[in-house]
Amino acid sequence: MNALPRSLFRFLFGTVPPILALSACAGLLAPPVTPGQSEADVVARLGRPTNVYPVADGRLLEYMHGPMGQTTDMAKIGPDGRLQSFEQVLTMEKFAVIVPDQTRQEQVLRTVGAPSEIRFYRNVGMNGWNYPFKESNTWDSMMTIYVDNTGMVQRMENGPDPRRMPSDSGRN
Repeated sequence: MNALPRSLFRFLFGTVPPILALSACAGLLAPPVTPGQSEADVVARLGRPTNVYPVADGRLLEYMHGPMGQTTDMAKIGPDGRLQSFEQVLTMEKFAVIVPDQTRQEQVLRTVGAPSEIRFYRNVGMNGWNYPFKESNTWDSMMTIYVDNTGMVQRMENGPDPRRMPSDSGRN
């Protein structure tokens, strides 16, 4: 078996990988979806949504960015099937509209999307919906929304995301 000619080797391993890397980055740098685009265009650009929520005047397409991800995007599709808005919803402003003893879990889903994790906290006797997020675009935080067995939000807690805290192992 003959070795690849040197010029072909240089082309394949010297030129192609940087081109592939640039094309991969192009997807990250591409402009986001814009209002007025059809739902089909939004889905073609962003992929299949993680959840879809019906709302009075259309639908919300949720794009959660993984269990360790700190963002969830919501695309609001109007009754005409066109994009009305697109926003990152894991923010203090969005969490602020969730009011204990007034907000139900269905509204939480439509406001900030599905939690990355649901865990039963025995000490409070409720499920905690955990949302990792980048607070003020700086801190790795975790918002926990406690929901009782009737689906009503009872309380909320914000603190450091324990999964992203440095380990204390090896320290005296």
